[in-house]
Amino acid sequence: MINDCWNHIGVGGDRSCPELKTFIHCRNCPVYSAAGRSLLEKEVPSGYLQEWTDLLRSSVGSINRVAPRGTISVGIFRLEGEWLALSAKTIEEVTQNCIIRTLPHRTNNIILGLVNIRGEIQICISLKSFLGLDTPDINLQHISPVVYGRMIVVEKHASRWVFPVDEIYGIHRIHPDEIGNVPSTVSKVQDTYTKGVINWQDKSVSYLDDELLFYSLNRKLL
Repeated sequence: MINDCWNHIGVGGDRSCPELKTFIHCRNCPVYSAAGRSLLEKEVPSGYLQEWTDLLRSSVGSINRVAPRGTISVGIFRLEGEWLALSAKTIEEVTQNCIIRTLPHRTNNIILGLVNIRGEIQICISLKSFLGLDTPDINLQHISPVVYGRMIVVEKHASRWVFPVDEIYGIHRIHPDEIGNVPSTVSKVQDTYTKGVINWQDKSVSYLDDELLFYSLNRKLL
C-alpha cells in the first residue's frame, strides 16, 4: 500500500509535515518520488491493456470533434489574507526566506533592500505595500496554522524582482474561461493590477496583470 502522506499532512492535506519547510512542495520530496517509482514498477494487471484499447477506440471520434482549449499556468500565493496569482512565465524561482540587507537613506517603503539569490544581488520589494495589502488581516481563520513564508523571484523584459510572500501553493493550470470579472466588493487588490478572479479551492484568487505590474514597478522604482 502506497504511503500517500501528501494527501494527509502535505500540500493536499493540513500541511503539518515538517519536511515542507525544506522541500516547499511534496513533488520535491523523496517519499513522493519513491511512491511514483513504485507505481511505474508495478506489474500490469490482466485486462488492463485491453481495457485501455477499448476505451481509446471508443473515444477517437469525440476527441477529433472537440478541439481542446489551451490552458495557462499561474503561480498562486498569499499576501496577508489575499490569494493572488501571477503568470508562471514570469516566475523564475521560489526560494526560502533569506536575509534582506536594507539600503541606507531609503525613502521608498516598497523597496525592502537587497538579497543574495544564488550568488546574485537582487532588489527585494514589498508587493504587499505596492498593492496596498500591508495592513494585517485580522480575519485569517481560513488560513492553515502550518505555513512557511517564501520568496519569489520574478522576471519579465529583463526586469527582475524578488518579493516575500506569506504562503505559496505552487503552479496551477487553468482554462481562460475560468477567469471571471473582478467584483468590486471581493478583492482588496487594486482593480488596476487585476485581470480577473479565479475560483480555486473555494477561494477567490486575484489574477494579476503582469504586464502592467512590471511596467509600474519599473516606472516607480527604477
